[in-house]
Amino acid sequence: MARNVLYPLYQLGGPQLRVFRTNFFIQLVRPGTAQPEDTVQFRIPMEMTRVDLKNYLEHIYNVPVAAVRTRVQHGSNRKRDHKNVRVKKPDYKVAYVQLAHGQTFTFPELFPEKESSSVEPYLEEKRLQEQSQSRDPYRADVPSWFGL
Repeated sequence: MARNVLYPLYQLGGPQLRVFRTNFFIQLVRPGTAQPEDTVQFRIPMEMTRVDLKNYLEHIYNVPVAAVRTRVQHGSNRKRDHKNVRVKKPDYKVAYVQLAHGQTFTFPELFPEKESSSVEPYLEEKRLQEQSQSRDPYRADVPSWFGL
């Protein structure tokens, strides 16, 4: 059973009874070209302004922001569907956030390179031999030595 809860009107100095979540979703994007260490690239909704983004980062994530630059990236319309009608990808806004003095950001390495060991070449060679000796399902009872 749901109860109807009436919140009192907000008055200056009164306690905050509600938690407000933003209607915006931002994406941290790996930059295509080299950026300075104090610059972070985001993909944000078209309705979000640079002031909104600055407030969002400073108040929710406690990230000191020096400046925000934005640009609109137009979606391509080169693709065509099954009826040969052009299909346009949606436009999106890209924001470049410059962090405060002394702050740096490096994009995390999600898939680090594995260190190669001396056993790996042997295992790779053995795997290739097993593949070449496996039977071809399309040549049912023909012996492997009969192939070209």
